Parts: sequence; C-alpha cells; structure tokens
Amino acid sequence: MKIRKTRPDELDLIMKMYENARLFMAGHGNPTQWGNSYPKRTLIAEDIESGCSYVCEEHGKIIATFFYKEGPDDTYRRIYAGQWLNESPYAVVHRITSDGTVKGAASFCLNWAFSQCGNLKIDTHRDNRVMQHLLDKNGFKYCGTIYTEDGSERMAFQKSAG
Repeated sequence: MKIRKTRPDELDLIMKMYENARLFMAGHGNPTQWGNSYPKRTLIAEDIESGCSYVCEEHGKIIATFFYKEGPDDTYRRIYAGQWLNESPYAVVHRITSDGTVKGAASFCLNWAFSQCGNLKIDTHRDNRVMQHLLDKNGFKYCGTIYTEDGSERMAFQKSAG
C-alpha cells in the first residue's frame, strides 16, 4: 500500500467512498455521525485543493481516503472531562474511510499519518464503535470530549511518540 495526495479528477470516486461509508456507519449503529450528506462535495474539493486530502492505493487502486494536516485544529483547542497527552505540535486526521476491500487499509493510513509527525489527534462519535476499536488497536489513547463547530460531541483521542 502507498499514500499520496488526492488529485482533483478523483473527487467523484472519493465522494462515492464517503457515500458507502455513511451506509456502513448507519448499518453498524452509527447513523448520525455523518448523517445522509457529510462530508459535502465542496468540503472534499477544498481538502484536495489545500493538499490535505490523501488516498491509500493498493496495486494502483484507491482503497482508502482521509484528511491529514499538521498544525493546530480549532476543534481541539478545548477538551472536557479529560486532557490531551501533551501540548506539543501535532497533526490531525479527519474523514478517514476505506472501501473495505483490503484488510488493514485504515490502520495503514493512521500509521502513515503518525509517521509524519509523531503526535496525532483524532476524534469520533460515541456511537462509532468500529472507529473506537481501530484507534485502540493502533495505540491511540482516549483523552476526553471535544465539541465540533456545530456543537456536536465527539470522543477525542491522541497518540504520541513522546
């Protein structure tokens, strides 16, 4: 597997992956985290344009996608009922999904992101047991609760090399 930046001509494929992810989440007890329309096409287009959208390929086929960015994320400025592992510079991963065809693709993406900076923050919905398991399996520690821009509660996790 390999990670690379998403190209603009791959937007339709990426949107299809997110559509499938919403169906998967709804079928696994998490129908509200992304609802029927998140993420919007305009958001993913912005992610691609800003260079923060990445894909994971296996044999030339895109099997996963995610947002990765180094630097502060406004969503993580305040944490409740807990604390971050540290206040060192960090990167974030958002909107990670795979097409389910290659076992371990999401873990590969998380490990790649961690290898880029060694201090990674991520969040997920309380009902997203699949993601919580993935984060636990990959060495992330639960740190507390954060709130998204729209006021939605999320479980916050961090993995740090130091």
